[in-house]
Amino acid sequence: MISQKMKYALKALMVLADEKEEGGQALRIEEVAKRAGVPKRFLEHILLEIRNSGVIASIRGRSGGYVLVKDPETIALSELLRLIDGPMAPLPCLSRRSYERCEDCVDEETCRIRKVFAEVFWSYLVLIESLTLADMLRSNDKATQVFAA
Repeated sequence: MISQKMKYALKALMVLADEKEEGGQALRIEEVAKRAGVPKRFLEHILLEIRNSGVIASIRGRSGGYVLVKDPETIALSELLRLIDGPMAPLPCLSRRSYERCEDCVDEETCRIRKVFAEVFWSYLVLIESLTLADMLRSNDKATQVFAA
């Protein structure tokens, strides 16, 4: 399950992607929050995290604000999920980037809990790693179907 913070991040990124497609003007945080239907006070912190990852940039000055600097086709939803929500694995021993051995595990090779969750998790990864922000921007595609479920 994705967090509310992640939902806010995705909504804001879709607003910035739409703006980039329409003309590329920088949007002030108030405008992003309004268009995305997201509380401004939460969005400030979220946009800073995303900016620090290089997906968006902030522009200072009178006509400043936030702009999407990467192409939506290159912004992987899996990377955004990891950035905003942290590791996606259901068990720490299944995480690629934040691997930790389970404290109560005697043998990972024979752990039935790990085996069952590994199968589910790898299937999830194959799907989520194939999706980009561009998929979310399209109206009749696999991302729309996945997130509507």
